[in-house]
Amino acid sequence: MKPFEYARAGSASEAVRGFRPGTMYLGGGTNLVDLMRLGVAEPEQLVDVSRLPLDVVEPVRDRIRIGAAVRNSDLAADPLVRTRYPMLARAVLTGASGQVRNMATVAGNLLQRTRCGYFQDVSRPCNKRRPGSGCPAIAGDHANLAVLGGSPSCVATHPSDMAVALAALDAEVHVTGQGGDRIIPMPGLHRLPGEEPERDTVLEPGDLITAVELPAPPKGASVYRKVRERASFAFALVSIAAVLDVRYDGVVADCRIALGGVAHVPWRAERAERALIGGPATGEAFLAAAEAELAQAEPLPRNAFKVPLARNLIVRTLEELAS
Repeated sequence: MKPFEYARAGSASEAVRGFRPGTMYLGGGTNLVDLMRLGVAEPEQLVDVSRLPLDVVEPVRDRIRIGAAVRNSDLAADPLVRTRYPMLARAVLTGASGQVRNMATVAGNLLQRTRCGYFQDVSRPCNKRRPGSGCPAIAGDHANLAVLGGSPSCVATHPSDMAVALAALDAEVHVTGQGGDRIIPMPGLHRLPGEEPERDTVLEPGDLITAVELPAPPKGASVYRKVRERASFAFALVSIAAVLDVRYDGVVADCRIALGGVAHVPWRAERAERALIGGPATGEAFLAAAEAELAQAEPLPRNAFKVPLARNLIVRTLEELAS
């Protein structure tokens, strides 16, 4: 591991003021420390923000505010979250392992690197590590990589389960930086690779996430479901966070769908939502909406199975919510 300086910030503003090129923020470290050990990340300075007073979940009128330093396990166990946003609690509990959830923070979960095996292997080229060096995953091992929103530069998938649920809930991410405070909506924090796959988010250097705010709970039923290769400590092949509100006459009043495991970002299925709202809550309508969303998929030879998997997961989940 490359030598680095360590500093502990006393406040969010102090952390931002002390930021300089080569600096990285340290929360739980569950992703960053791994990348440092592999030689992928080589910060010159780590600024520890894990002990800032940003570790509280609190109600704000009809919303809740989640501090950036809240541990994932604490978030999933919080009574407010469990009763008002059960989909989020379930999404958090499907991520990683109990040991990792005990260390990982909310902000760190959102900002973990979008990655594949080639990104973590410094002996191989990777446009995310060295822009312009190439993406060997496209012709190589891409069975668990993106089928939506990829580019010739990168087909990695975002690993966070929490972020998928937050995208479906229209969460807002509070950020402080050298240009002041601002709010970034979700979806909107993460970005597709395009020609700059090295940039996972829209954050600027020095920006620090301080909180995530959730609007009032949406009407209707909600669920998070994850399809994976093993029961624990596995990224999603495909996952879904869905909210469905059906009127008494069987018409869809509101629908929110976000997908994980299929794109460089938590993928909000806006085409499917538009196809469903105002229409009947039937299996045929759910299938048509899923196919409308996945018509834009561009799978690679060894991950084409994700398209029917995502379609079936969308249909089955919505059918269960409608019932």
